[in-house]
Amino acid sequence: MAHAARPLALTLGDPAGIGPDITLRAWAARIDETIPPFVLIGDPAVLDGRAQALGLAVPIVELSEAGDGPGLFSQALPVISIGGQGHFVAGRPDRSAAPLVTQSIERAVGLVREGAAGAVVTNPIAKAVLYDSGFAFPGHTEYLAALASPPGKPLHPVMMLASPSLRVVPVTIHVPLKDVPGMLTPELVLTTITITAESLARYFGVTRPRLAVSGLNPHAGEEGNLGREEIDIIGPAIEAARAMDLDVSGPHPADTLFLESIRATYDAAICMYHDQALVPFKALAFEEGVNVTLGLPFIRTSPDHGTAFSLAGTGQASPRSLIEALRLAAAMSARAEAQA
Repeated sequence: MAHAARPLALTLGDPAGIGPDITLRAWAARIDETIPPFVLIGDPAVLDGRAQALGLAVPIVELSEAGDGPGLFSQALPVISIGGQGHFVAGRPDRSAAPLVTQSIERAVGLVREGAAGAVVTNPIAKAVLYDSGFAFPGHTEYLAALASPPGKPLHPVMMLASPSLRVVPVTIHVPLKDVPGMLTPELVLTTITITAESLARYFGVTRPRLAVSGLNPHAGEEGNLGREEIDIIGPAIEAARAMDLDVSGPHPADTLFLESIRATYDAAICMYHDQALVPFKALAFEEGVNVTLGLPFIRTSPDHGTAFSLAGTGQASPRSLIEALRLAAAMSARAEAQA
């Protein structure tokens, strides 16, 4: 099958969240915008019920083969059904949704790895709902890495939040803040730098990425007076990256790294923990932001927001971040195919 004919595999996300809402609205937006063809992996009944609640006339067609999706996309929303899991109410988290959520992710990954889909795009999940059902992973990123890892060879997933104006990468992701200093090592920081640089070149067309690395402590440690992580861990990783001929600067104080004038000097900012990267990103680029997982053997993007249960079924949820996630996944897939 030619790559251009492959759809994107879109997961349902939590059926009680806004995933169904923004999926329906993203498909409806194809009339006015360029939306890459996608196939939704989930329960058609959830989508049909949500469409009725939102007053959207969205025809749904069930498929057995993902490759049939692009030819039908202009006329109907293609769905590969994994339904029969139960009834879910918009805005009401339900732990019985966990099998539907995880099966949707697993099927989407399978379609991409089989070559039937060009990339995985994930709708938001509620991790607390999954934890209550025995989900053993901190989040989407780690689960996808586990699904993709060869036996005995765990992959190292890297989270990137990307927009036209800013890209950020946290070195540590879904961990308590108190655990971050103990988790940081020169090897971890260097691995994050190298995966980010390789991915920017492969998927984003940035031939020589400029990477700005933050410190961990206030004022990047003030030469060791406010902490030694910059001296003992982050600095050595930066030097090792430079020895690999990578364009890396830092450690920079995080409180000035996101000033407009400084953002113009780098292609991605690498930060030491989740909120150090995501707070400024969401303040500056929430609507257009996309979550990208690097370091996997396939492309994965996602909206940069959560399930927003309070908005589910109300018609107030914006599909903009999902639309940008679909577009970025298609662009990354096309660029990777062109280089193959």
